[in-house]
Amino acid sequence: MHFKSDILIIGGGLAGLTAALHLHKAGLDVILIEKNAYPNHKVCGEYISNEVLPYLKWLGVDVESLNPTHINKLHLTTQSGKSTYTNLPLGGFGISRFTLDNYLYQLLLNRGVKVFLESVTDVQFDEELFTVKTTNNITFTANQVIGAYGKRSSLDIKLDRPFIKKKAPFLAIKAHYNGVFPDDIVALHNFKGGYCGVSKVEDDKINICYLADYETFKKHKNIESYQQYVLMKNKVLKDILERSELLFETPITISQLSFGAKEAVTNHVLMVGDAAGLIHPLCGNGMAMAFHGAKIVSETLIAYLNGDIKSRAKLEKKYTKIWNKTFNSRLKTGSILSSLLQREILTDFLINVITKMPWLLKQIIKRTHGKPLLGND
Repeated sequence: MHFKSDILIIGGGLAGLTAALHLHKAGLDVILIEKNAYPNHKVCGEYISNEVLPYLKWLGVDVESLNPTHINKLHLTTQSGKSTYTNLPLGGFGISRFTLDNYLYQLLLNRGVKVFLESVTDVQFDEELFTVKTTNNITFTANQVIGAYGKRSSLDIKLDRPFIKKKAPFLAIKAHYNGVFPDDIVALHNFKGGYCGVSKVEDDKINICYLADYETFKKHKNIESYQQYVLMKNKVLKDILERSELLFETPITISQLSFGAKEAVTNHVLMVGDAAGLIHPLCGNGMAMAFHGAKIVSETLIAYLNGDIKSRAKLEKKYTKIWNKTFNSRLKTGSILSSLLQREILTDFLINVITKMPWLLKQIIKRTHGKPLLGND
């Protein structure tokens, strides 16, 4: 079986789904391939900065119909008991990936975009044409391929991406809970070897998602033991966990998380979302970056296909330049903060400084968030 398209998108997370909506709106023939059936849960902080709302409205995405929580405050605590609050300049909203991804998927189907639930096994580029194969022996050809397949994939091995060869010291764990937690707060709680994000999503559920150092984690028998003897050393986090009831059969995890440098273009595939670069969860803005990245890749491809960008080489150079200009500062800030928050003494020092100089935390937030995205700028 064989299918052709102008643009093929590998991966149906936020970045892939959004790029498909944008490119289809521009009148292009788009096919999206996603390996997992919808809806499904993903390891994610599930907080989104309001910077994306104008763009989503332009795409015809009605976020309010999903009943998100509205968040306008950040609460930061340390294991030693230091604590500070600040207002979020733009604010944000909480929505689960289970709900949001499925909503965007249904939107694509309603608009006539072809979506294949398949696993990609091979991507080849020859004579200005991509050939993509899946496990069910379906072959696709396309003029352009977007890689939106997430943090870590067998395709990264196939494409010989440098980061995939390096060991990554982190894993992330996430679950939804019933319990008592303010609707308007996203919290970041530090513990030895990691940090935990807590916020509300739709249907009054609490999302608890944390990043852990694998060396610390492997000393414990299981997630329950790790939470009891490590996370609960933070008394605020202990209180939240003890008063909450797990809604999942078991928390979901992802390991070998790499926050090192990735390439925006590999073997002529334009990477987007976590496939292009993963921001530390403590920045709380990975979902907004996925939307922003989808906008960038879509607008750049539209300019190329309209003849405004004269060659594939110039397309790839321009996309890389825009991606780096937009996100490199955010990624570097996230990396620095991660290094600080893994050191208890430095974390306490940072919180002390922030408590005395609240404007500093606002500057950190500003450096990890963007300006409102307009759909037609």
